[in-house]
Amino acid sequence: QVQLVESGGGSVQAGGSLRLSCAASGYTISNYCMGWFRQAPGKEREGVAAIYTGGGSTYYADSVKGRFTISHDNAENTLYLQMNSLKPEDTAMYYCAAVRSYCSGGFADLQEYEYNYWGQGTRVTVSS
Repeated sequence: QVQLVESGGGSVQAGGSLRLSCAASGYTISNYCMGWFRQAPGKEREGVAAIYTGGGSTYYADSVKGRFTISHDNAENTLYLQMNSLKPEDTAMYYCAAVRSYCSGGFADLQEYEYNYWGQGTRVTVSS
């Protein structure tokens, strides 16, 4: 019933930009903590950014702070991740996640165990 579908991934050169989208169905995103995660080959899945869709704080991993921006459009029931100044180390599968809860506003929002709804992922490849 609840479904998250990511889109917007692709291949870009270092320094380029991508805008990822996460379209939600089966529920409205206005009362959810939602986040973006990524996983590169051979590495653990890591939290990238989180936001409470009802308003409030955002939280970013240090590795993307100043380059990535998480946002949402409740009317479109969609979560976004604007990625600028991309680096080769940003190459990964990117996943959208959600939980019907307030975000804590801190590190816990980037922990995958906090979320119970997940998308299938969209691939981002950044080349030198």
